[in-house]
Amino acid sequence: MNRLRILVSSLFTLLVVTSVAVVNCFFFPIRQKQRNRLVSVVNAVKLSANTVIDKDNNNDDGANNKINTDCFSITANSSSNRRRNFLTQTVASTTAAILSSSVVSSLPLPVLSVEEGTPVEEKVIEFGASWSAVDGLNQMNDSNAQNKVVGFDMNAYKAMRDDTTRTPLFETAIKKRLELSGQDNNQIVIDLGTGPFALFAIIAARYGAKKVYAIEANAVAAKSARESVKKAGYDNVIEIVDGYSTQVELQEKVDFMIAEIIGSIASEEGVYATIKDAQRFLKDPTNPNNWIPNRIQTFGAPASYTLHNLFGPPEFDWTRLNGEPVRFSCRDNGLQLLSDPQLIEDISFFLLGKSHTNTTNIEEQSLSFTVNKERIEQNMKPLFDELQKAKGNDKQFSEKMAQETAHSFTGIAMWPRLFLNDDIVIDSRFYPTGGHQKSHWQTVLPIMSGRPIANLVGGELIKIKSKFELPGDVTKAPQYSIQGELKYT
Repeated sequence: MNRLRILVSSLFTLLVVTSVAVVNCFFFPIRQKQRNRLVSVVNAVKLSANTVIDKDNNNDDGANNKINTDCFSITANSSSNRRRNFLTQTVASTTAAILSSSVVSSLPLPVLSVEEGTPVEEKVIEFGASWSAVDGLNQMNDSNAQNKVVGFDMNAYKAMRDDTTRTPLFETAIKKRLELSGQDNNQIVIDLGTGPFALFAIIAARYGAKKVYAIEANAVAAKSARESVKKAGYDNVIEIVDGYSTQVELQEKVDFMIAEIIGSIASEEGVYATIKDAQRFLKDPTNPNNWIPNRIQTFGAPASYTLHNLFGPPEFDWTRLNGEPVRFSCRDNGLQLLSDPQLIEDISFFLLGKSHTNTTNIEEQSLSFTVNKERIEQNMKPLFDELQKAKGNDKQFSEKMAQETAHSFTGIAMWPRLFLNDDIVIDSRFYPTGGHQKSHWQTVLPIMSGRPIANLVGGELIKIKSKFELPGDVTKAPQYSIQGELKYT
């Protein structure tokens, strides 16, 4: 019991697994055959529930991804995780900790469904999850323990920089915006959240900006940014400004602002509070051309998740995540959508208006999705192919698990979309279908029930109510909640 209490306690701290390279196995004895199957399944879907491996990213380092079969310790270096996924860098994730010490004794496990003979009007199952934007993510070091701000390490900054679906589009948008001013070269620019490479600040300087204020709250990143600017030869144009943008003052108004502070749920990095305050820096904050991006969105759709079907009680309890989402590479076929995506969040920077208050903005809406029969059928092949990648998974097992996963519901998957200007849009998943594609942004999936909701055939109605609480204080983490019900037809 002492060992169990220690484990349970460790699941909800952010530091425990970072200090232990290999997590001891506390639960049930496992036969070697079962052990091999679990390891092969985890390899197949490329997930330790929170580990994300995008094989197409050049920054991946297979040596940093470890599966220890002796005690099922599953960890990963953040270089293989993409955007804002420091769950695996610190392994400060309840999912990873539970999976490190929990093993299914038999597969597959039962899933949640209504009993046979239940009248149609009673075939309704409720689900939901609530979480904070910083749950499972690294937080910036801050002397104020109350501050809750997402932070990044160098590997994450490199992944952002090297994302070919992001950086070239930002460069094009910055160049086009500077061209609007003609050949006067008199444009004054802010790069908000410039990072250690001062990437967009240098791009603006290269294309003729007269002055660039590069604001960075992370002291270590700001120091590196100065070195990057000096090395690029633009230290006479670019000024690095240390601190939160909400706490700094500039000597002059600027013409336009670059603000790539967009999370995998678009608002999770505090963009609402930051941009509300940043209106004061611009000569004309109501002009969409003066913001890059000028609009951000979060899309969502019901989804199936392989590991949710594979692992379950008593050895594995998904409810112990307490709402903390699982984060996926946008190319990961372990997650499949059940219906067409819908808009969940929409923020236009130029419409926020000037505000110096710390009031919280609460966005609530109701959405309805209909499970698509064709999607269920189409999803079975990529799920099967994913399972077949694992050594030891025979065709019959993979077919059975693909079938069960494709016909089940785990939660509402979400991802961002950015409008850099009227012509340039960045999609982290294919628009409008939500199909898989490469991106350093992630797909965020809160697990909304202890077991998957099963036996879907198409036509089921999924109704949700979302509540996004976006603080006016940039040091306070946004809060999210999605509650809903699935009704069989």
